Amino acid sequence: MIAFLSRRYPTPILKPLWPFFVGAAITYYAVGKAADAMMESDEYKNDPRNPKLKNAH
Repeated sequence: MIAFLSRRYPTPILKPLWPFFVGAAITYYAVGKAADAMMESDEYKNDPRNPKLKNAH
């Protein structure tokens, strides 16, 4: 059992999964930008639930 756990297998991890990592990073960035844009909109600029309004005091 110990010999099985200590053996290294050349399994590619990053090579087949890089599109998912890139897609996750792009989605994270886009959602953050969209949230910022919505918090700055006229409709929610003076809303008491707006987190940016709490930092202004």
